Amino acid sequence: MLNLIESAKQEINALLSAAYEKAAAEGQLPSGADIQGIVEIPKDVKNGDYAANHALAGAKQMKMPPRKIAEILLENIDLQGSFFSSVDVAGPGFINFWLSPKWYAQVLAAVETQGEDYGRVNIGDGERVMVEFVSANPTGPMTIGNARGGVLGDSLAAVLERAGYNVWREFYVNDAGNQVDLFGKSIEARYLQLILGEDAVQFPENGYHGDDIRELARLIYEKDGDIYLHRPSEERCVAFIDFGLCHNIELMKKHLERYRIHYDQWFFESSLHESGYVEETVQLLTDAGYTYEKDGAIWLRNTDFGADKDEVLRRANGFYTYYAVDIAYHRNKFVVRGFDRCIDVWGADHHGHAIRFKRTMSAPALGIDGDKLDFLIMQMVRLTRNGETVKVSKRTGKALTLNDLLDEIGADACRFFFNAKPDTHLDFDLDLAVRQDSENPVYYVQYAHARICSLLNTMAEEGYAVPKVSEIDVSLLDTEQERELTKQISALPEEIKLAARDYDPSRINRYVIELAARFHRFYNSCRIKGAEPGLLEARLKLAGTVKSVLATSLSILGVSAPEKM
Repeated sequence: MLNLIESAKQEINALLSAAYEKAAAEGQLPSGADIQGIVEIPKDVKNGDYAANHALAGAKQMKMPPRKIAEILLENIDLQGSFFSSVDVAGPGFINFWLSPKWYAQVLAAVETQGEDYGRVNIGDGERVMVEFVSANPTGPMTIGNARGGVLGDSLAAVLERAGYNVWREFYVNDAGNQVDLFGKSIEARYLQLILGEDAVQFPENGYHGDDIRELARLIYEKDGDIYLHRPSEERCVAFIDFGLCHNIELMKKHLERYRIHYDQWFFESSLHESGYVEETVQLLTDAGYTYEKDGAIWLRNTDFGADKDEVLRRANGFYTYYAVDIAYHRNKFVVRGFDRCIDVWGADHHGHAIRFKRTMSAPALGIDGDKLDFLIMQMVRLTRNGETVKVSKRTGKALTLNDLLDEIGADACRFFFNAKPDTHLDFDLDLAVRQDSENPVYYVQYAHARICSLLNTMAEEGYAVPKVSEIDVSLLDTEQERELTKQISALPEEIKLAARDYDPSRINRYVIELAARFHRFYNSCRIKGAEPGLLEARLKLAGTVKSVLATSLSILGVSAPEKM
């Protein structure tokens, strides 16, 4: 797919290379030089649409002042038929280029031709990438941290797909281990309290206190009555765990669907234990000499791989640790299912673990390239309402859950707000998220789309349809607002490329906010209805193009593009 920012930069390199060859042939510049440099977009448009430093980069090699080199290149450059209308020399030897109507027309044509596919690039070349995200313990409702991880993971996956990767979305279900056992004991206590009275049964220390546990106990009692009352505790807990996990996982799926998140697979931790894959993986490490026994436990020599400490793989009681299971799970991703790259979206509290774990996965016995395992570490979220922090404690049961948040502010605002830059703490203002004014970024962007839809409907009633690029004179779009708007349209492929490269889907948020801002400036400064013939059609085409790109960008974020507001 076409990236017109990249195309412009490549053409500048070609123009300067041709100018150098011509100047060298005429003896104006030394022959045999390697004329290369960096092409950038200046912050100040007074310095051109693009600026090249080739003359400065070649000064030492040519043994000439860079400004003199730049002036000679300028004498020999041929812009005929190029993306550029003019070029000049500035400062010590920067070469500044101004775009021609040909380039602006190409931008509009690219959107017209590619439609919903506009912005796609191919840096991934079909590489198989798994993005594992949310992966919340199914022992209770999904929290605000899960809500942020869900959006960042899903948006990253969408960006990677647009960048040419073959993407797989996965939810890892922790349906085994100590937390699940405690989950079962918590339900058991609430079930017995329901029958015998709260004072008659002691609730387990560190149990799950949420109202959801009481609800699970109530559902079990309504379904089966007191049949579990006189059964052994172990048998009760197994039954309650089966019921509770099934119930909670179905709720998770329902709430994530509501959140517009769809997974290719829900992978169950229990399958790794049942298949013997955890045991096999630990044995593999043991056979390679990477483990040792201490106090009855099996330890991994993780310091041998550059980690800051060793890790327990199997406790003295024979149970495997979460660290051992994680190794097996990631080995399954790479070795069994053959993913080329795996990305885990984790919270800030896992940062140290991520560093150690990446070292572990480089162990030669595992047969995995540790550099193919990446992490998107997201910082914490602080919810505020009326200027005060909203408590989000999961263990005490006083949490504002994902589903509560969807009830309160809706999926659009949730997805847009949570997709902030991953490596920064997020202050999520619940009051702002529901405001219908320009201070609310998602409303601001959606309003731009609705505003264009209203405009196009009005113009259609007057007999004006959005024309083809071939039917307009793009050179008429010559105001600063029109050109800056078109430049922002052109930036989507570049933003997709950078967002995929940096694992930063929040770039699309910033892109679409700026696109909306430039449209509003254009709309307020450049009259469409009542404009002169020719100019009206050109501006109508520009507006229609913005509408298409706004909708495409919002779809990447999983946010709707309403036609009316």
